[in-house]
Amino acid sequence: MQASGGWRPLQPPIRPGTEGRVSLEASPFVRLARLHVLSVAGDTFVTVALAGSLFFNLSPSEARGKVALSLVLTMAPFAVVAPFLGPFIDRRASGRRRMALGAAAGRAVLAMFAAEAVQGLALFPLVFCLLVLSRAHGVAKAALVKATVARDEELVRANSRLAVLAALAGLVAALPAALVLKLPFLGPGWVLRLAAVVFGAGALASVTLVDHRGDGASADPEPARREAAERAAAPGGGEPSKAGLFAPGIVRAATAMGVLRGVVGFLAFHIAFSFRRDGVPNVWLGLAVAASAVGSLLGSFLAPRFRSVAREEHIVLGALVGVAATGLLVWQTAGVAMAAVLAFVVAAAAAAARLAFDSLVQRDNPDAVQGRAFARFESCFQLVWVVGALLPVLLAFSRPVGGLVVAFLTTGGAVAYGLELVAQRRARAAQQGGNAARLAVERGEPGGPATSPEPPPPSAEPRPPAPAAPPAAATTELPVASTVEVPLPPSPPDLR
Repeated sequence: MQASGGWRPLQPPIRPGTEGRVSLEASPFVRLARLHVLSVAGDTFVTVALAGSLFFNLSPSEARGKVALSLVLTMAPFAVVAPFLGPFIDRRASGRRRMALGAAAGRAVLAMFAAEAVQGLALFPLVFCLLVLSRAHGVAKAALVKATVARDEELVRANSRLAVLAALAGLVAALPAALVLKLPFLGPGWVLRLAAVVFGAGALASVTLVDHRGDGASADPEPARREAAERAAAPGGGEPSKAGLFAPGIVRAATAMGVLRGVVGFLAFHIAFSFRRDGVPNVWLGLAVAASAVGSLLGSFLAPRFRSVAREEHIVLGALVGVAATGLLVWQTAGVAMAAVLAFVVAAAAAAARLAFDSLVQRDNPDAVQGRAFARFESCFQLVWVVGALLPVLLAFSRPVGGLVVAFLTTGGAVAYGLELVAQRRARAAQQGGNAARLAVERGEPGGPATSPEPPPPSAEPRPPAPAAPPAAATTELPVASTVEVPLPPSPPDLR
């Protein structure tokens, strides 16, 4: 039985008139998680439908041409979307909630149109728009995470929970999608129609999201004030500079994360086309896809554990090193099973590194520019992913050579990022040493540097006697404290 006195945990305030009632209102994190699960499930339906139309119903040469065309088309919008998508989220009231709602509703409409054009050329621009809105949802979701936690220390855990739920949703949604795809009287068209229904449910769920600029007690007006201050401080009152948006540590981590994203795109299409070209049974391709999904789930689950023993930067560096070592192993062994192992390791490393990178952006960037930061980084990551995916589409790599390419890219990224971290640590140590020495000199401690002593204070120098006061009066009438602190010159020899 708990004692009546003593320490008790702090409880949230109770609103007047709600005593004794059971609250059925979902928390802000639950609302965001609900939307994200529906969005990932819809994307899984779309992916399964496209896999049925692009890989299994076409010859390898025909699939290469159409896939290359679709990949090139996906590169175009991000150079235009990035300058508008982020500012739209940050500047408008409830901009993040509106972006999430528009992304879900737009994908519901596009999926219905894509269901009628599965075997036509109109499918590719529709897929292009679906991809853009999927990235828009990712930007809005990442910018909304900080509004669902009470402290910055909870960011990694919140991102991990969202990623684990997304992986589980993808696995669960893949089963009915594959079943509908294999039924002869349904096929890819009906998979896309089911995706439209799931996206519609996501649009309804996005209405209840909590935005940091929304109404209610959870609203935070501080981001608007910070953004106004940034705009006022910018030259001519315009956009904040790049240095004001991104910290140097975030830019370095984004470069390393871009290498991992390129490797993910390369490996996905390399495995698909190499298996198809070599006549590998589809069960092995399914095994590789399942290994990738399990690896992503495991990496998302272990990310908070990694954060408890290492910094976010070290998690990204460790992911690069692990992928490089596995790529070298695959280069030495040409088995089909090793391709699935590499897919597992790459997915796990990319998932853990992405959670660490998202936490860096959410922690170090001001809340007023979260949308712009995630929009620009997501655009860059998508472009790198497309470039990596184009390599196996345009060039035929054997499986061992593919492992060597993965090892080469990640080794270069790990070395470059490791050197940057070492330089950053040395600069931080030098700055801390300089600050400590400066404080020691200011306090007059003996440990300060002796090569550049500070000049004595002006009050310690001898002062000339006041011209209006006679010398005798100065030696007899001044207080003792004044004669000790400011010594007087000797008396003149001519005495009267």
